[in-house]
Amino acid sequence: MNFYSIRAIYKFEMARTWRTVLQSIATPVISTSLYFVVFGSAIGSRMVEIEGVSYGAFIIPGLVMLTLLMQSISNASFGIYMPKFSGTIYEVLSAPISYIEIIIGYVGAAASKSVILGSIILLTARLFVDYHIEHPIWMLTFLVLTAITFSFLGFIIGIWADGFEKLQIVPMMIVTPLTFLGGTFYSIDMLPPFWQKVTLLNPVVYLVSGFRWSFYGLADVNVGISLMMVSVFLLLFLTIIWWIFKTGYKLKN
Repeated sequence: MNFYSIRAIYKFEMARTWRTVLQSIATPVISTSLYFVVFGSAIGSRMVEIEGVSYGAFIIPGLVMLTLLMQSISNASFGIYMPKFSGTIYEVLSAPISYIEIIIGYVGAAASKSVILGSIILLTARLFVDYHIEHPIWMLTFLVLTAITFSFLGFIIGIWADGFEKLQIVPMMIVTPLTFLGGTFYSIDMLPPFWQKVTLLNPVVYLVSGFRWSFYGLADVNVGISLMMVSVFLLLFLTIIWWIFKTGYKLKN
């Protein structure tokens, strides 16, 4: 394992974050804070508790998950797309670096950024809403696993995309609607029976449910199933990345 190459890629990607701190850190934190102000404080104060948890506190796991998914995908996709766009990807591919080391460097940096951002949002939420974390180890586990898993997805999107517009298609047109409809702002138990069954087809439901359970012990689906779904996504994305490097899809041509 060439740790020097991994460290070089990782440090380069992390340095890009600090050079664009307003876009990478400040903008997502401010956007999420607005959700806390509107839904947590303004609207939440007029809503009843959900299973003994105030509405403002109830939506915190969902909002953190929303930001985590979006930023993991965006960071990883932009990180690998820019070398393709500038042509420096050929220097990386021709260097004495294995595909595993390339993936660890790019995905590790993207996941690190997302975990840092998620932690900042959790700290910021304290300014607006009082909440507690019943299972901090499991909370950290879901946070890190989700960040890594969807950084893999972002890596795939960055290789697939041949323009800046395509980088935004999956996060904005697919992931965001699925997250909003995946129990971010409500429990699926509040839906009619038919729509509860339909909602279970949404994979994000399992991520939000498992993450919320680590906070309050409340879950729309079994925690074991949530953890299994994260593992399934991880294996699926890893398989796709293996195929990309095996075939050279959009890397060698």
